[in-house]
Amino acid sequence: MTVRTGAQYLERLRTTPREVWLRGERIEDVTSHPALRRPIQQIAALYDMQHDPQFRDVLTRPGPHGPVGTAFVAPTSYDDLVARREAYRVWSEATLGLMGRSPDFLNTTLLAFAEEPGVFARLGQRYADNVARYHAYVRDNDLFLTHALITPQIDRSRSSAEQAEEFLHMGVVAETADGLIVRGARMLATLAPMADEIIIYNLPGLRPGDEKHAAVFAVPIETPGLRLICREPFDDGTRNAFDHPLSAHFEEADALVVFDDVLVPWDRVFLHGDVALANALYTDTNLRQHTAHQTGVRGLVKMQFITGVAMALAQAVKIDGFLHVQRQLGELIAATETCRALIRAAEVDLETSASGRSVRPGFLPLQTLRMHLSGCYPKAAEVLQTLGAGGLLMMPSAADFDSPIGADIALYFQGADGLDATQRVRLYKLAWDLCGDGFGQRAVQYERYYAGDPVRLYSSNYLSYDKAPALRLVDRALALAGDPRPAVTAAARS
Repeated sequence: MTVRTGAQYLERLRTTPREVWLRGERIEDVTSHPALRRPIQQIAALYDMQHDPQFRDVLTRPGPHGPVGTAFVAPTSYDDLVARREAYRVWSEATLGLMGRSPDFLNTTLLAFAEEPGVFARLGQRYADNVARYHAYVRDNDLFLTHALITPQIDRSRSSAEQAEEFLHMGVVAETADGLIVRGARMLATLAPMADEIIIYNLPGLRPGDEKHAAVFAVPIETPGLRLICREPFDDGTRNAFDHPLSAHFEEADALVVFDDVLVPWDRVFLHGDVALANALYTDTNLRQHTAHQTGVRGLVKMQFITGVAMALAQAVKIDGFLHVQRQLGELIAATETCRALIRAAEVDLETSASGRSVRPGFLPLQTLRMHLSGCYPKAAEVLQTLGAGGLLMMPSAADFDSPIGADIALYFQGADGLDATQRVRLYKLAWDLCGDGFGQRAVQYERYYAGDPVRLYSSNYLSYDKAPALRLVDRALALAGDPRPAVTAAARS
């Protein structure tokens, strides 16, 4: 198999029983469950787009056994980076930027790992070989991966090894002839119930003594002992598309992942037991650039979408002629175009991989974009709430239109310039789903913490920033002032 169809994706979900829990009940078939069925259909549609003549040449590239997803293929030039951006854009627009973990996201992670085998070879050549084989396996079978990077929020003042119980945070219990035995929990596995496999790796932050918790590996979702505990859904399958156009289609099922003595075969282990290497993995593989490229494009689409909704809302009741409203909309446009500029700057400022075989987008523009999105998207949602004002809180339901009060709905909910009630209510429902409903608030919180704690992100930016060019300018300006005594004397003489 190379690029698969939506039907093939659905068939694999149906035929690979997995342990998924929602509201205290185990789900037998995720493809038919009311809370999961519609977002699964959205992902299936993404796979079908790879076969659509309109998108096929953008979303796929030649592979060793046939076409493969563009995100799996290493870019070797600026033009390749632009082509990857276009592929990310097509899938992001299909989901309005609302699916933060579409399949291409972790495809870029695997590419980053495969392009820097020397990082894994520090622990032994077999780990580098495992990474290369796994990348090829996922690429050639067009699998959909999720991940879980965060430890459970139990006691943040303690390291993983210092928690009240040894394996509250996921760690390696034992090494056997067959592989590692893993126990404990990780979060936040977005779309995990509908994924094929899960990949686990560490973000920087492990401390000495956390060796058991330093592990990088991948296993199928259906692996015995792997349990997914889903958060309460925003759509349980009863919401209609008119009243909830977004949450009825794009609900991302986030899950806590429990590893109950899961066996990870040795050929699926990429790193273990080395705290320093686990901490260095994120930067040394340049994973942060490959994933941030996809993330940035998706973030741009999401900003375009929410800005478009804000503009349409303002036009619907003719408040877009007021100066203060124009300023708010102008700020959203500026924030959106900043996203676009940073993406293009990263592509222009491309870097060459350590092997010299490929290129990647520049780090600093993408890091800046990470910080920008964590603030500008919540601000955009706030602007949308402000422009919608009380109107967002009082829209009728779809059932009201075809009822004895239908005439009242048509009369009192119309908009300006002939905008009928159906069009206006549909727009306001869309806006509320995006900025006020639980689904929309989850989208805000998701962007706010997408790249981690914004405070730590900004702090890290300061600590890692090349300060020399800016400080050289300061030194040049200070040199103009010179010594205070000669300066005073010279002033007196003049």
